[in-house]
Amino acid sequence: MSVAATVFVVRDVLQNVAYYRDMLGFQVGFTYGAPVFYAGLERDGAVIHLQAASHTKRQPGQGSVYIFVEADVDALFRELVARGARVEKEPQDFPYGMRDFNLSDLDGNDLCFGMESKTSTSR
Repeated sequence: MSVAATVFVVRDVLQNVAYYRDMLGFQVGFTYGAPVFYAGLERDGAVIHLQAASHTKRQPGQGSVYIFVEADVDALFRELVARGARVEKEPQDFPYGMRDFNLSDLDGNDLCFGMESKTSTSR
């Protein structure tokens, strides 16, 4: 099976690389360009690429990704809050059978982390 990467457009790639690394716990896979205009990051199998707005027609901050968490989504939430992540919505259970929360990067790209709700009745 292949691995897919979400590509988020950002204003400053290096500032966002630092945010993903320090606040969200991602590992930096690579940076590219001089000055850097593209980067790849990974955490627990989730791969995100960052592209500078100056190198695409797409606008920064318009992306979104849903990352499925295999472990405890509440523990991940607490970890990311402690790191200083920009939380948009705390974990909660939804009628669609997932428990998830949202946060954003420096440009407003949305990351939602979730797992099947323990109170799920949607099946």
